[in-house]
Amino acid sequence: MPVLASHRKPRARVRATAPAVGLTTAALASVTLLSAQSAVAAPGPKPGVEDVQKKVDDLYRQAGTATQRYNQAKEASAAQRAKVDALLDDVAQRADKLNDARRTLGTYAAAQYRSGSLTPTATFFLADDPQSYVDQSQLMGRMTSRQQKAVTDFRTQQARAAKKRAEAVRSLETLTTTQATLRTSKQNVQKKLGEARTLLSKLTAEEKARLAEIERKKEAEARRKARELAKRQAAAKTEADRKAGEAAKGSGGTGTGTGTGSDSGATTKAGQVLAFARAQLGKPYVWGAAGPASYDCSGLTQAAWKSAGVNIPRTTWDQVKIGTRVATADLRPGDLVFFYDDISHVGIYKGDGMMIHAPKPGANVREESIYSMPIYGSVRPA
Repeated sequence: MPVLASHRKPRARVRATAPAVGLTTAALASVTLLSAQSAVAAPGPKPGVEDVQKKVDDLYRQAGTATQRYNQAKEASAAQRAKVDALLDDVAQRADKLNDARRTLGTYAAAQYRSGSLTPTATFFLADDPQSYVDQSQLMGRMTSRQQKAVTDFRTQQARAAKKRAEAVRSLETLTTTQATLRTSKQNVQKKLGEARTLLSKLTAEEKARLAEIERKKEAEARRKARELAKRQAAAKTEADRKAGEAAKGSGGTGTGTGTGSDSGATTKAGQVLAFARAQLGKPYVWGAAGPASYDCSGLTQAAWKSAGVNIPRTTWDQVKIGTRVATADLRPGDLVFFYDDISHVGIYKGDGMMIHAPKPGANVREESIYSMPIYGSVRPA
C-alpha cells in the first residue's frame, strides 16, 4: 500500500533571538539606571525668597539663643574660676596653719626627746596614726593644757584643710563641666551663623533685591506701629497732665512740682542710659561682646545701665527678671524690651515706639521700631 503524503504544513524553524533579547534588556536597564540617577540628581524646587528670609531670621534667632547660652556659660565659668582660685588660696593658707601646728607639736616632741623621756606628746607626734592615738582619753588626760591645745589646733587645721581640698576638687570638676558647655554654645552659635550665611550666599542679585524690598516693607510696617504707639502714649500723657492739673487746682496747689524724688532719680538714670546707648550707635554686633568696641544685645543693655550706676545681669534670661514689669503702652525711655518666646533678644526703649539695640551679626547698633520683632515683655530696671 502506498504511503500517503502528509497534509500537515512543515513547521517553520524559528531563529534564536537571545542576543536581541539580551541587548534589549541591557538597553532597558541602562534607561532605568539613567532615570534613577536623574531622579536622584534632580534638585528639588528652589525655596522662594520669602522662605529664605524666614529661614535666615529663624537661624539668627537660634544664634541669639545660643549666644545667651554662651554668655551664661561664660559668666558661670568666670564665677567658678574665681571660686576655685579663692578655694586654692584658702587651701594654701590652711596648709600653712597646719604646718604651724605641726611645728608646735614637733617642738614639744623634740624638747621631751632631749630630756630623755618620750612622753605621750612625742609618742603622738611620732606615731603612724596620731589622730587615732589622740582619741585615747588617757593620753589627753596626761598632757598639759598647753600641749592639749596644740594637739587640738593640729586636728582642727587638719580637718579644715581636708574639707577645703575636697571642696576645691568639686569646684574644679564643676568648672570643667561649665567650660565644656561654653565650648558647645560657641560651636552652636558659629553653626547657626554659618548656615545663615550659606543661605544668603546662594541668592541671586535679583533675589537679594527682592529680599531687601521685603525687609523695607517689614520695617515700614514696624515704624507705622511705632508711630501709633507714640500717639497713644502722647495722648495718655496729656490726659494724665490734665487730671493732675485739675487735682492741683482743687487742692489749692499751683499744679507744679508734682514729681517725686524717686521719679526724678529714675529720669536721670534713664537719661544716662540713653546717652550711653546713643554713643554706641554704629558699633558692630559681635556675639558674646559687652563693649567697648562691639556688643551683643544683652551686652549693650548691661553696659548702658552700668553707665548709670545700676548693675544688671549679663543674659536676657536674667535681665527680664529684674526691676518692675511694665506694659508696652506704659513704656518709658530706658526700659528694657524683650523679644521672642525664648527671650533671646533685648533692646533699650528710647521713646516714640523706638529702641536702640544691637540687632544681629552683620549689623551695627541702631535705632529701630520695637515692633520689628515679636515682643515678649518689658521691665524697668530702676
